Amino acid sequence: MVTNQQTNAEIRRGRPEPRSGANIIRSSHGEYRVTDLGRARAFYVDTLGFVETEQTADALYLRGLEERDHHSLVLRKASTPGAGHLAFKVASEDDLDRLAHHVAAAGLKPCWLASGEEIGQGRALRFNDPFGLPLEFVAEMTQVERLLQRFDLYRGAQVMRFDHFNCQVPDVRAAYEWYSAELGFGCSEYTVDDAGRIWATWLQRKQNVHDIAVMNGTGPRVHHFGFWVTDPLSVLRACDVLAADGWGSSIERGPGRHGLSNAFFLYLRDPDGNRIEMYANDYLLADPDWEPIRWTLNDPRRATFWGHMPPASWFDDAALCESFEDGRLLPTAPAQLYDRPDHVT
Repeated sequence: MVTNQQTNAEIRRGRPEPRSGANIIRSSHGEYRVTDLGRARAFYVDTLGFVETEQTADALYLRGLEERDHHSLVLRKASTPGAGHLAFKVASEDDLDRLAHHVAAAGLKPCWLASGEEIGQGRALRFNDPFGLPLEFVAEMTQVERLLQRFDLYRGAQVMRFDHFNCQVPDVRAAYEWYSAELGFGCSEYTVDDAGRIWATWLQRKQNVHDIAVMNGTGPRVHHFGFWVTDPLSVLRACDVLAADGWGSSIERGPGRHGLSNAFFLYLRDPDGNRIEMYANDYLLADPDWEPIRWTLNDPRRATFWGHMPPASWFDDAALCESFEDGRLLPTAPAQLYDRPDHVT
């Protein structure tokens, strides 16, 4: 029996709420470590069509066609791949101060970046959350030209904007409790295993399905960054362009439609193995009485509405996270629950 329309007390909060004293607006941008900037640029800019805002000796700052903020993806040169930080935008500078006080009182170790220390943005607050994920919060970013109606510049997947993060942690229940109680994230949809334990949860601040998803797995690790494209045809076009340009092997999963979120998707691995998702056609989530949608782990329509299961690499592989204290890649712990549906080997 499909149970994706059932709800119960496993998840208590559907809508975002004011918590921590800070108004967190949305996911803002992500940073991946890459070993070769030229190769990364060929993949992201030349083939997929990301807009290059700025390049330095050790980083690329990219954005989507409709974005006015300086960047939504940073590719930073490093000796090994991994995830540098996951950034959220807040409404004001005062929100940063209130959030810093809140997380310090909770025993975390906030640190500050001065304005301009990350090119294109104002001062930023950083800390690793209780599960090791490297979070950044920023209020001000340099404004650049919006290219939404520069149709002559559209290339590749026609990437519009950053949409979400997806992460793996060993204890999803604890992560859900922290993000909802401490930062006020609402829940749109979630997955439970056969015993009713939370296996994954999709959490949001802006009014669509998620800004961050947290899945059961070895962690802390970043599973993927999700980028919004206009429609399923953009996803299909990306497949054609990748194949024609010699990047066909980068396609890991899809194209397809998720049951959870309803989105049309394509998962890609960049030249260093970092994963991104091309994402389109999820839904609006504006009502304050929204009830989170419940899925069971072994419902074959959950992962792909058409019933096809992800490859094993989709569960096994993810990016290690960087520590803000010393820049090292953090160690991981195994998942507390089994790490994939019973029918995936």
